Amino acid sequence: MNDHIVSTDRLTKHYGGRAAVDGISLGVRRGEVYGFLGPNGAGKTTTLRMLLGLVRPTSGTASVHGLAPGSPDALRRTGSLIEGPGFFPYLSGVDNLLVVARYRGLGRYDVDEALDRVELTSRGKDRFRTYSLGMKQRLGVAAALLGRPDLLILDEPTNGLDPAGMASMRRLIHDLSDDGQTVLLSSHLLAEVQQCCDRVGVVVEGRLSYEGTVAELRGARMLEVRAEPVDRAVRAVKAATGAALDLTEDGDGRTVLTGDADGVDVPAAIRGLVAEGVDVHAVAIRERSLEDVFLTMTEATR
Repeated sequence: MNDHIVSTDRLTKHYGGRAAVDGISLGVRRGEVYGFLGPNGAGKTTTLRMLLGLVRPTSGTASVHGLAPGSPDALRRTGSLIEGPGFFPYLSGVDNLLVVARYRGLGRYDVDEALDRVELTSRGKDRFRTYSLGMKQRLGVAAALLGRPDLLILDEPTNGLDPAGMASMRRLIHDLSDDGQTVLLSSHLLAEVQQCCDRVGVVVEGRLSYEGTVAELRGARMLEVRAEPVDRAVRAVKAATGAALDLTEDGDGRTVLTGDADGVDVPAAIRGLVAEGVDVHAVAIRERSLEDVFLTMTEATR
């Protein structure tokens, strides 16, 4: 049984002679949080719009719930927020959601539940035009949540939120996944993606450069040792743990010993260094952040 709720095969969109999306093949698994990353203009929003049937692809195919994008059955099981929410400014948050709910065959209970999930119940009767940018964004997410759809497609859901709002949105996304809903989101806030996404797809200049887990993208953990004299430090760590360290230089030209940290007994390494009379300045496990990897992958396009 295919466990993909969203899949594309060489999905392509041309505008004139320019390929906004160039042969993207990706798969979003049921129940996961999938982060769709890329620089501005990389083709993220165009891809999401094709998945919702808002844009017709030039070539390639896409499937949502095993159905054609934009089909009534696919849309009924999908909630979305693309390029910011659009609501009537003179209506309250509740009344705006009631309009959306009516089109989806839903009622007031669904509206109240969605408002509660995005923590807007206390401001639900206020007019939309009085909302801050973050509140408008949360109301847009509430509209996407109406009826508890199987799939949520969210374009920059934390846009305009303060740190507390971002933490709340992160918790909501985790809760949605725990409830069995699938979340496909694009975001430029890489620290947020690192904390809440199971897998990511990185798109650069319209092409999918990477798809996999965040851990795989970040790569192996590195053991970093700053100790003197370095030759004795290398021998001590090798004798104590079997790990071979390489000599590198940091940004200030100082010698640093580095090696793969997986499987290394760090306390044993420290004991070995001390036993050999080596001056230990620092021992640390370093991991590349998602931001570091992303900037490396996209720097050629800047």
